[in-house]
Amino acid sequence: MTEKHYVIVGSGVAAVHAAKAIRDHDGEAAISIFGEENTLPYNRIKLSKGLFTDLHSEKILIKKEKWYQTNNIKIQHGTTITAIDPKDKVVVTTDGQDVAYHRLLLCTGASNRKLPIAGAMLRNVHNIRDLNDADQLKDSLVNGDRICVIGGGVQGVETAWSFIEAGYAVTIVEAAPRLMGRQLDEQASNILLQKILEFGANVRLGLGVKCITGNDCVQGVELEDGSILPCEHVVYSIGIVPNTALAGQAGIGVQGGILVNENMQTSDPSVYAAGDAAEFQGRVEGLWGGAMEQGRIAGINMTGSSIAYERAVPVTLFNAFEMYLFSIGLVDEQQCDTSVVPTDSESYTRIFIKDDLIAGVISFQGVAASLPYKTAIEQGTKYDTFNNKES
Repeated sequence: MTEKHYVIVGSGVAAVHAAKAIRDHDGEAAISIFGEENTLPYNRIKLSKGLFTDLHSEKILIKKEKWYQTNNIKIQHGTTITAIDPKDKVVVTTDGQDVAYHRLLLCTGASNRKLPIAGAMLRNVHNIRDLNDADQLKDSLVNGDRICVIGGGVQGVETAWSFIEAGYAVTIVEAAPRLMGRQLDEQASNILLQKILEFGANVRLGLGVKCITGNDCVQGVELEDGSILPCEHVVYSIGIVPNTALAGQAGIGVQGGILVNENMQTSDPSVYAAGDAAEFQGRVEGLWGGAMEQGRIAGINMTGSSIAYERAVPVTLFNAFEMYLFSIGLVDEQQCDTSVVPTDSESYTRIFIKDDLIAGVISFQGVAASLPYKTAIEQGTKYDTFNNKES
């Protein structure tokens, strides 16, 4: 009998957690991870949060090289998979090799959504998706350069903070009326805005970008109201687009992402998908914690077990501009029955309640303070019960 071979395409956090789960359940089979980049799998979150740290140190790696050796997991660096043949159960590499698989996992991730405006192809327009992008951006900076960050979501705000800490002048442009609109209510967003302004950043809200100006290189950003922000660099972060082409060309079901069931299985029973490329119950999560858990579930199911993926409570932990905040669960007033702002809290905290249960929380506190709230939401705790316990 041929040796079982688990093939994983992509080398992000979902891939590593899948490989670990496979090895935990199958000590003998061959496991191969194919990654396009010439590096071990690393923590992409660090690219915005720690842009000016040493991104080539071991600290950024998800697991060190020894872990892969100890667990007999083969990492194929700098190798792109160009095709899948589901009938013969092989994948084809760039250099024409056929690699047979027993089970295949697609962790092809996502690409950053491109700016659909004039001037987006000018020199010094950047978006950071991988190490190479971060390196090129840093290499192109000159002291005194002004940076325009397009996109006021979590990644955009964190990137802006990296630049400010490094001494650059920064403007954040966000088309929505407030920063981090998915995670924060109006008051929390205003608190964040005031803090950002205190650090000398310029913030323009409620205005889309019309175009980027310049001949060969960026000279400025023109907003919808005709105002121009002079700058030498544009860094944008406006969402992601799942990489589904490989699956689609192989006849595997795709919509926004690669369609998966609760076992992370695609329309082909031998092929699974996880992470930013996967679409489960009509949604691509695009969250770090979700990618880890989807990878783990996919890995376990690929070995023949059956375990269902349950979408975790979304958690955003934010630490920038010398402030901590967290946003957990459902924080949209319109989808909740009511909300409470406890007056005894030292920092702004708002608890969202639906059907008498705690549904979500926004609070300007650190990680430790988030844990009781996360547990309360996961366990379906009534607000009154939680409130009595806390007081």
